[in-house]
Amino acid sequence: MNPFDISGRLALVTGSSRGLGHALARGLAEQGARVILHGRSPQTVEQAARALRDESGAEVSAVTFDVTDAPAVKEALAALIETHGVPDILVNNAGLQRRAPFTEFDPADWDAVLATNLSSAFYVSRAISPAMSERGAGKIVNIGSVQSMLARQTIAPYSASKGGVAMLTKGMAADLARFNVQVNCISPGYFRTDMNTALWQDDDFNAWVENRTPAQRWGEVEELIGTLLYLCSGASDFVSGQNIFVDGGMTSVV
Repeated sequence: MNPFDISGRLALVTGSSRGLGHALARGLAEQGARVILHGRSPQTVEQAARALRDESGAEVSAVTFDVTDAPAVKEALAALIETHGVPDILVNNAGLQRRAPFTEFDPADWDAVLATNLSSAFYVSRAISPAMSERGAGKIVNIGSVQSMLARQTIAPYSASKGGVAMLTKGMAADLARFNVQVNCISPGYFRTDMNTALWQDDDFNAWVENRTPAQRWGEVEELIGTLLYLCSGASDFVSGQNIFVDGGMTSVV
């Protein structure tokens, strides 16, 4: 048997109508998973699902709910489980970035960043993991960041949220491993995504990333798929609570 085989497994990826989340969902679909895309706009996520079905030939569905609203999450995921069954794989990818100097950071933006990046992973996982535990199998992958370990000017709340994701991963693993539910984290470095467009198009920042990263380049989203596949497959059945940095070596050097 191929320990990396995820054929037929049901995967929910939050924040997957575009960008990094869509690339992760596409990677799972291309490996034979049945994928449920998630987004805030019904029109956008349905369009993304149709496109992914056409591209991959995989079974792709769509769901819309607000990941920052705990009651809405509970209701939506109860309906999802009734319709599609219990996901085998959950990827908590929904994310938000706001930039401002720490002393000028708006409290409302702080709340939004923490709710979208951290609380959502708690809400969604809490709604799905009981059914995974009852079944005795499940894979949860939280998406962190190099900012889970490192800080940079103007994004203190983002760093706090991603540091929280890394520690939430460990806490979830401590509670869920006994039920054969593995919880791990992937922390990307600087990747060419929609969220980072303004950064990689800035010549000075682009030069900083290339000089700061031992690989001397930005990552491409396709380079996250191998790590994701490993953590979503039987190959990682005795791996839990880990945070894997996919960053071209950035967090390994000073």
